[in-house]
Amino acid sequence: MPAVHHKLLLEEALQDSPQTRSLLSVFEEDAGMLTTYTNQLLQSLQRVFGAQSEMGLATEQLSKQLLEYEKKNFALGKGDEEVITTLQNFAKTVGELNSLHSELANQMADSMVFPLIQFREKDLTEISTLKEIFGIATDEHEAAMVKYSRLPKKKENEKLKSDLVKEVAYTRRKQHQASLQYYCALNALQYRKRVAMLEPMLGYTQAQISFFKKGVELVSKKMDNFLSSVSNMTQNIQAQLDAEAETMRGSQRELLSVEDTVYMPDKDIEPVNRTLIQKAGYLNIRNKTGLVTTAWDRLYFFTQGGNLMCQPRGAVAGGMVLDLDNSSVMAVECEDRRYCFQITSPSGKTSMILQAESKREYEEWICTVNNISRQIYLTDNPEAVAIRLNQTAIQAVTPITSFEKRPEGSPNPDRAKPGGVHVAGSGSQKTGTAPEAEDLIAPGTPIQFDIMLPASEFQDQNRAGGRRTNPFGETDDDCSTESDDSLLQQVFAVRFLGSMAVRCGDNQEVIYEAMRQVLAARAIHNIFRTTESHLMVTSSSLRLIDPQTQVTRTSFQLGEVCQFAAHQENGRLMGFVVEGRDWSDGDEEGEPSFSAFVFESNTEGEKICYTISLAKDITEAKKDPEALAQLMKNMPLTNDGKFLLLEPETGDTTNPDGQEDSESEA
Repeated sequence: MPAVHHKLLLEEALQDSPQTRSLLSVFEEDAGMLTTYTNQLLQSLQRVFGAQSEMGLATEQLSKQLLEYEKKNFALGKGDEEVITTLQNFAKTVGELNSLHSELANQMADSMVFPLIQFREKDLTEISTLKEIFGIATDEHEAAMVKYSRLPKKKENEKLKSDLVKEVAYTRRKQHQASLQYYCALNALQYRKRVAMLEPMLGYTQAQISFFKKGVELVSKKMDNFLSSVSNMTQNIQAQLDAEAETMRGSQRELLSVEDTVYMPDKDIEPVNRTLIQKAGYLNIRNKTGLVTTAWDRLYFFTQGGNLMCQPRGAVAGGMVLDLDNSSVMAVECEDRRYCFQITSPSGKTSMILQAESKREYEEWICTVNNISRQIYLTDNPEAVAIRLNQTAIQAVTPITSFEKRPEGSPNPDRAKPGGVHVAGSGSQKTGTAPEAEDLIAPGTPIQFDIMLPASEFQDQNRAGGRRTNPFGETDDDCSTESDDSLLQQVFAVRFLGSMAVRCGDNQEVIYEAMRQVLAARAIHNIFRTTESHLMVTSSSLRLIDPQTQVTRTSFQLGEVCQFAAHQENGRLMGFVVEGRDWSDGDEEGEPSFSAFVFESNTEGEKICYTISLAKDITEAKKDPEALAQLMKNMPLTNDGKFLLLEPETGDTTNPDGQEDSESEA
């Protein structure tokens, strides 16, 4: 197995150069593609596991079905004894195969699906977390460097400087630690991904071989050598990973054992090297933002031959900023900032002011540019020539006075930004004239088949829902609601078939048309599953209650129910129309909107419609006490003062549980 050739160098984590960041982006892109591929591979493996599990269930059912042949007692089954015996043997064989299939499914779950899930949840999640931590540490370090770069020189505050130096050192160490951990994880991922890709298939193949060994021994003999080689390969990769991980841990400990001065921007211990002909590092460049205003940007600069290059963070390659041949460089004092120097082209028309983060960097940059400007890099022994010109380079470090400054320019390769693209679009649709059926329901109106889905676009979003309701009337509402509902509480077992928006609510034909479209849509799309609920009719509202949890799925105020009817031929079907308000047009009162709800009940739909009609009568009668008293005289009441609706053999309103049982049996 070839070793991993590409890896992030931990020694370059502290410098954090654009080259390292560019290589890091390649690793991050590779990790992102690996995450996507891992998810796709996991879906394929889970599909195989699901098929194998289904195979085990199917063989078990087949074995039972073969044994059922003997129990059928066919009228013309005389002489089937041999068939029955054969089927029993087949059933035994299939039963043994079922145990093998179940064992194969368990092996697939343990050795095929689980390793890839563990790789995704552990390794890939760790990469994502370390990336986020690394980004936060980088942002904190950038913010600390910005504050440090603004330290004044004329009125230097030692305490402020000390605090900022400590802050920069702390953030730089934090970024260094985060980058080391991030780099180590990305390097290790190159090994782990190989194991993660091979291990599931190794487990899958071994499970299949174990399955076939019990049926055909020849299969395993042909695959033993191959599986042994794959297993050895996996062990070798794991050994390489362990060795590389130990090496990276040692390098990490060694790199983190340095002195704190390494993280401090102006605590250089090494002497200034004045013979450099190449230099790279971060510098602050001054850019003009107006006639008298300027801004400083921190960019990565490096020399290449006789050119000064700049590479913004995230860029693939750097761009030339200035030709240093025969250019001049000198120290300047600029905007009360320290360690500033100016580079001017030979013609004097182009110049730029840069700021280093430390005195050593400041002097080395001046010496390097001074050496390159004299074209030392073109000589046979550039270092010897640089030593001879060392004295000349030292003179350039001396700051010049303000009246000796050259005209300034501010080229910045990072200033050009791509413009935005404005996208606009509009469209309109007009509804045409409709036939008579379309006057009731608009063509193409969507149908909602599950009452447990989120509230549809046709429903008022402010309706009460999701509240636990007691069918015996013991709710948490206020006293007035309890007294109103206590007059009538009737529960029906219903199954929700569908709901849809309709165009009117003053005609029962719209309910029949909604029933026709809902039933037709269920037949076309093969939707047979229904949601069973308890429809509680009270004198103030209609509530759909979950029979298991007693939680109100949705409720409708009785005043909103404008139409209700049972099917003319199928008495178990009933529906009602609810009126709402549509405020999408900005009207304060809102446009009226209507929605039809279709149900199938265990009892006659006319009985539910009669209960809703009675609830409306009670609502109207409550406005007149005399009318309410007269209504209560004309209707039979239960012992607790509620209206009695159902016949004695159907159920009693005082016992909703009993009613539910009788309806379910129906």
